[in-house]
Amino acid sequence: MNQEALKKGYVQVYTGNSKGKTTAALGLAFRAMGRGFKTYIGQFMKGQHYAELDSARMCQPYITIEQFGKDTFIRVQNPPLEEDVKMAQDGLAKLKKAMHSGDYEIIVFDEINTAHYFNLISTEDMLEVIRTKPDGVEVVFTGRCAPPEIIEAADLVTEMVEIKHYYQQGVPARDGVER
Repeated sequence: MNQEALKKGYVQVYTGNSKGKTTAALGLAFRAMGRGFKTYIGQFMKGQHYAELDSARMCQPYITIEQFGKDTFIRVQNPPLEEDVKMAQDGLAKLKKAMHSGDYEIIVFDEINTAHYFNLISTEDMLEVIRTKPDGVEVVFTGRCAPPEIIEAADLVTEMVEIKHYYQQGVPARDGVER
C-alpha cells in the first residue's frame, strides 16, 4: 500500500439507467494511479472482452481487473442459475479478500447493484462489505438499481440519468467508447 495511503476511505455508489457508471469507476482508478494508489476492480456478470481489460494490463501494478461472469451476455432467470450465483459469490469473496489484503486503496465492485437486482448477491452481503471495510480503503459499488439500503449506507451516491442516447438511433456499442 502507498505511503500516502488514504486515512479515511468512503463508500461511493454509481447507479442509474444511463451510461457511465463503470467509466466513472475507471476514471477514479486512473486518478488514484496518479497518486500511486492501487485499485482492484471486480466485474460481476461480465466475462466478455472489454477494452478496459487491456488498459488495466498497461497500468499494472496500479489497476487490476478481474471478471466474475460468463463470456456471453448474461440472461438471468428468476430464480437465477446456480452457476451464475456461484460466479458472483466467488467474485464477492475475491473482492472482500482484496479489500482486507492491505494491497489496495480502492476496491470497485463493478455491477454489484445489477448482480443484486438479479438475486446473485444479497443486500446483506453488500451491507457486510460496508460494515467491514477497513478505514483506509475506498469502496465503489456500480450498476443499475442500487438497493435503497445501500444508497442510505453510502457516503456518496451518483445517479447517471439518460437524457439522450445514440443507441435509440440504432448505433451499436462501439469499440473504444462503450466496450
